[in-house]
Amino acid sequence: MTDVRFPDEFNLADYWLFARVREGRGDHPAIRFGDRAWSYADVADRARALAQAFVAAGLRPEERVYIVLPDVPPFAWAIFATLAAGGVVTMGNPAMPAPDLAAVIDYVKASIVVTTPAVADALVPHLAGAPRGGFVLTADAATDDDPEAAVTAGPALIASKRPWRPLTDAIERGRPDARALPRTHRDDPAIWLFTSGSTGRPKAAMHCHRDFAFNTEVYAKATMGYRADDVTVSVPRLFFGYATGTNLWFPFAVGATTCLFSERPTAESLAAAIARYRPTIVTNVPTMLGKLLDHDDELRAAGRPGLDLASVRFHLSAGEALPAPLYQRFLERFGGAIYDGIGSAEMFHIYCTNRPGDVKLGSLGRVVDGYQLRVLPEEARGADAAPVPVGEIGVLWVRGDSVAQGYFQDRDKSWLTFHGHWCRTGDLFRVDADGYLYFSGRADDLLKVGGVFVAPAEVEDCLLAHPAVSAVAVIGADDAGLTKPKAVVVVRPEARARLSADADALAAELQDHVKARLSKYKYPRWVVFVDELPKNDRGKVDKRRLAAEVNR
Repeated sequence: MTDVRFPDEFNLADYWLFARVREGRGDHPAIRFGDRAWSYADVADRARALAQAFVAAGLRPEERVYIVLPDVPPFAWAIFATLAAGGVVTMGNPAMPAPDLAAVIDYVKASIVVTTPAVADALVPHLAGAPRGGFVLTADAATDDDPEAAVTAGPALIASKRPWRPLTDAIERGRPDARALPRTHRDDPAIWLFTSGSTGRPKAAMHCHRDFAFNTEVYAKATMGYRADDVTVSVPRLFFGYATGTNLWFPFAVGATTCLFSERPTAESLAAAIARYRPTIVTNVPTMLGKLLDHDDELRAAGRPGLDLASVRFHLSAGEALPAPLYQRFLERFGGAIYDGIGSAEMFHIYCTNRPGDVKLGSLGRVVDGYQLRVLPEEARGADAAPVPVGEIGVLWVRGDSVAQGYFQDRDKSWLTFHGHWCRTGDLFRVDADGYLYFSGRADDLLKVGGVFVAPAEVEDCLLAHPAVSAVAVIGADDAGLTKPKAVVVVRPEARARLSADADALAAELQDHVKARLSKYKYPRWVVFVDELPKNDRGKVDKRRLAAEVNR
C-alpha cells in the first residue's frame, strides 16, 4: 500500500488553494463561469478575506458552516474560507425542500449558513432559531450573469430580524484583517459528507483534513493523472462530494481549471458547457451518458450536427453502475475514455476504479493503490472474516486513510459500519481472479424471488443491452403475496414510435430478451414505461420513490 503522510499542522485550504499561489500559479485561471474567470490569486484573496469575516462573526474552530448554493464561484470561496477559518464544511442542495434543509441546519448545529436570498427566505419559517453567525447571502446567478452581483435579503428574512450579510460585503470587511487564522491539525474535523440511510434521514460522515488530501494524492494524482493543463466540468452538483472532489478539489490540487454552470444538468446544458469550455475531464454519471447519446440521436435526426466531445480525454463515472452496453455505445459514438469507479461518503471518494491503460469492461476496475478491499460474507462482523470464494457475491469492505471517524449522532450505525481502519460499505460485489470488482447492488436492494436472491443490477444490465432501452430500474413488486421483479423503462428516441403503437408488444419483447439471457425466474413480470426515472439529490435513481409511484 502507498504510504502518504502529512505534517501535524495541516489545512486543506492551504493544501488545495494557497499552496498554488506560493508555487507561482497565482495568475493561472482557477475558475471559469460563463465568460468570466478568476485566477488562483483571486480565489485565495476572496477565501482568506471571507475566512476573517467568518471568524469576526463568531465562527469558532470545529463549528459547522452550511453551504447551500448552486454551482457558482462563491461556493468555492465559502468552502475554502470555512476550512481556513478552522470550521467544518457541510453542504446542501438548494433545490431541497426548505423543511429538509432546516432539519439539517438543526442537526449539524450550523453556526453560519451561506445561501441565496430565496433559499434563506424559504428557510426562515422552519427555523426554531437563527444560526448564531447568521446568513451570508450571494446571488443565484445564471451562467451568463455576474455571481458577485449585489444582493439583499428577502422580506421573510428581514422581518425575522435574523442577522444576515451579503457575501461580497463580508469579503470587503475581511480584507483589511491581517490577523493569523486559526491553526489546524491534520486530524481536526474538516468536512462532513452526507449519506442517506435506509430511512432516508441524512447522516453526516465526519472527516478530518488528512482524509481528503490522502484520496487526492492516491486517486486523483497517482491513479487518474489530473494535471495542470486540465479543464474540468461536472454533471453532479458541487454539494455532492463526488463532484466537489472531481470538479473543485482535485483540479485545484494540481493547478488546473474548474468550469462551472449553474443550470440544472440536462443533455442540452451539459452539451452547451462542453462546447463553451472544451473540458478535458467531465465528471459524469451513467444516466447522463445515455442522455447524451439520445440528444445526439435527436440532433442528427433533425439534420443538425451531432455533439462534439473531442476535447474530452476522459469521463469519470460513479454514483451508479455503468452498464457495459452503454459504455460500448458511448465510446463507439464519441471516442475518448470512461473510467468507472466506486466510492462513498464514508471513504470520501473513489477507492476502486478503471483507469488509464487498465479498463475491464463491465467491471469497476481494481483497488486504488493506498486502499485494501475484501469481499466478505454478509454475516461477517469484522474485516478478519474469511472472504467469499472468487466469483461469488459478498459485501465489500474497504480500508484506507480516508475513512470517516463515524456518523454524527449515530453511534449504533457507526459501530455497524466503521471497524477501526475498515469500513463495511453495504455494497454487494464479486471479485474475479485478477482483482477486478463487479457491482451486484446494495445488500438491501436484493429481491428474494422464489426463495432465491436476485440482484436488480444484473437484470438492468441485461435490459440495457436491448436496442430500445435508454434507462431502466428494476424494483420489487407484490404478486399475490410474493415478490417479483418489475422493470421501469425509459426508451430511446428511435423506439418511441414502437411504444406508442403497441406498448404491450414492446414489453413482451423486453421480457423475452431477459428470459433468453438470464435464468427464467429473473425476468421482470411487469414492464412499465416512463419518460424519466426519479432521482435523489445525488443524481442516483430514487428506487424508494419509484416504487411508491409505480406500485400503487
